[in-house]
Amino acid sequence: MSDSLSRLHVAIKAARDADPATSRTARLLQGGRSKVAKKLGEEAVEVVIDAMAGSRENVVRESADLLYNLVALWTVLEVDPKEVWHEMDRRERLFGIAEKLPKHVDTKARRKVTPFPIHRAGKRI
Repeated sequence: MSDSLSRLHVAIKAARDADPATSRTARLLQGGRSKVAKKLGEEAVEVVIDAMAGSRENVVRESADLLYNLVALWTVLEVDPKEVWHEMDRRERLFGIAEKLPKHVDTKARRKVTPFPIHRAGKRI
């Protein structure tokens, strides 16, 4: 799956330069962080609604939309998927693959994601 999301990330990054009149991805990205984050939230809600309704097929479709919009948000925030995979690996080493970080973990430790360059205001430091 990480290969698919990495390929999607490359394609979405490439769409930043596409014509918003012909590319839905370019149009979404042109809306900026707020628009992409809002769309991600909408897709998450749709997954929840379909799950509550017991619609497995719709959950599959909406999950793909959710992942697309998550990767679009990563693109806007200049998050490299490798940073996310690194965090997933770190969590697996600490807590196991199917565990989420405990709430009592120090917030500074939770924020330290990877040794990759830190991004601020859309620029690499």
